[in-house]
Amino acid sequence: MRYREGRFWQPDVTVATVVVADGRLLCVEERVSGRLVINQPAGHLEPDESLLEAALRETREETGWDVRLTAFLGAYQWKAPETGRHYLRFAFSAEPEHHDPARTLDDGIVQTLWLTPEELLAARDRPRGPLVWQAVSDRLAGHECARVDPREESLELVTVVLGIELEAGRREDRGHLATEDGAEEGAE
Repeated sequence: MRYREGRFWQPDVTVATVVVADGRLLCVEERVSGRLVINQPAGHLEPDESLLEAALRETREETGWDVRLTAFLGAYQWKAPETGRHYLRFAFSAEPEHHDPARTLDDGIVQTLWLTPEELLAARDRPRGPLVWQAVSDRLAGHECARVDPREESLELVTVVLGIELEAGRREDRGHLATEDGAEEGAE
């Protein structure tokens, strides 16, 4: 498809959450096209939903965990070779807060797993796609594009992507941001 022909490229917009606790990563084992694959809690953005809301919802629906988003890891693009579908995934880092073991998980989810990075890497023949390990790798390396203010309903994101500055959810008072140790610091 070409823009000049009047058709627009419309990727599937998805979110993913890399949840880390005690050196382990929250993953889901799910059945896709007859295969058991491993993924982060992830899914499609729904109409009128913010990226943050989608990440929190998908994590809850697929794992039963309520989490606190701490950072935006990045935007990742991938084309599935089997289907030709394009995906634009927004990944977030998060910390677990509360688990509801009685919650019914989304269709297709077989179980939740807490894997070490080594265990996830050992299962490299079972990822849902290449973006699974890429987001984990970025999180483990400390690559973050922006911190998330948990008091905001929308992502306050200022980052540079391909040299273009993007900004969403702009406010006059930027408040305080959570740091990795849970303390808060004033944003200038």
